Amino acid sequence: MATIANETLKSRYAALQAERERSWSPAQLEGNKRQRTQLLERFDPAAVAQPGDVLSPLSFAEVDGGTLRLDDLTAEGPALFVFFRFAGCPACNIALPYYAERLFPALRQRHIPLVALSPQLSHLLRDIKVRHDLPFPVATDADNGLARLLHISFEPDHRPSPPPSGWIGEVTGTGSWELPQPAFLLVGPGRVVRWLQVSPDWVDRPEADAVLDQIDRNGG
Repeated sequence: MATIANETLKSRYAALQAERERSWSPAQLEGNKRQRTQLLERFDPAAVAQPGDVLSPLSFAEVDGGTLRLDDLTAEGPALFVFFRFAGCPACNIALPYYAERLFPALRQRHIPLVALSPQLSHLLRDIKVRHDLPFPVATDADNGLARLLHISFEPDHRPSPPPSGWIGEVTGTGSWELPQPAFLLVGPGRVVRWLQVSPDWVDRPEADAVLDQIDRNGG
């Protein structure tokens, strides 16, 4: 899908939806809409991590072979994490390149690291970084460890048993239906949560300017 540099994220998702309405069956469209609506209706902002919460000293396997440690990333200031579902997720393949274009340069000027996290195994996850030449680290949140601490992970209602070929646990390599809801997490020194933005509807994610505004409001 071609994009224009100054397009908003909302307009890119509108183009994705228009393409799906042309190519998907009514049942596919309804199933996708139903799951997104359910997650939105069930989301409770009070149930997720709150500013001031202190996180565990987790580490993450980076897709190029290194290890990212939460303590190291936040040693001299805040770090920003963007949670996404998996390398083949169409909505994530729109969001991450957009944030690379519109968010990452401003974060670099502020000396704020940006890390993209997914539960997908690192050797499978590397594809999305290579495909879009992402300028920030992409890493595995093993077993949704951080997503669970934040209370932002979920499993779809429809989980056939036995799972069909190509099910989400096979795609991610985790053997699990569990995925994170897309989110931004700003963590300060001492692993203290400063800001958490969750997007239960995965095609309604914040624009770069809105993220930067929240960072500035929360000591970024």
